[in-house]
Amino acid sequence: MATILIYVLTTVFVIASILLTLAVLMQRPRSEGLGAAFGGGMTDSLFGAQTSDVLVKSTVWLGGIFFACTLALAFLYSYRSRSELKASDLLQPVPAAEAPAAPASAEPAAPGTPAESPGMPAVPNAPQQ
Repeated sequence: MATILIYVLTTVFVIASILLTLAVLMQRPRSEGLGAAFGGGMTDSLFGAQTSDVLVKSTVWLGGIFFACTLALAFLYSYRSRSELKASDLLQPVPAAEAPAAPASAEPAAPGTPAESPGMPAVPNAPQQ
């Protein structure tokens, strides 16, 4: 049930965020900046003379929906993660770490022989004088 509600709220959240972005960009600023670029005169004829009131109200409502969806999604995600974590998982002992592998020979190499590393081939001894 929580998963379906998460999907529905995520869809509402995305739609509200897109509409909120558009509502903020369409508002007429005092300096006639980006609002005029998106047809500030067109919104007057579409919504009437009180366009700024409609845009302000829609921004407030969309902001409230955005905020409510954010809180609801945070609650639902935490509820889902708590329900997936079982109490029996917490009570099981932690497995012990494996001991590192012992070296092939415990004796150090003789002074005249080179030490062999696992990735390097053995180098023949240099002739001694």
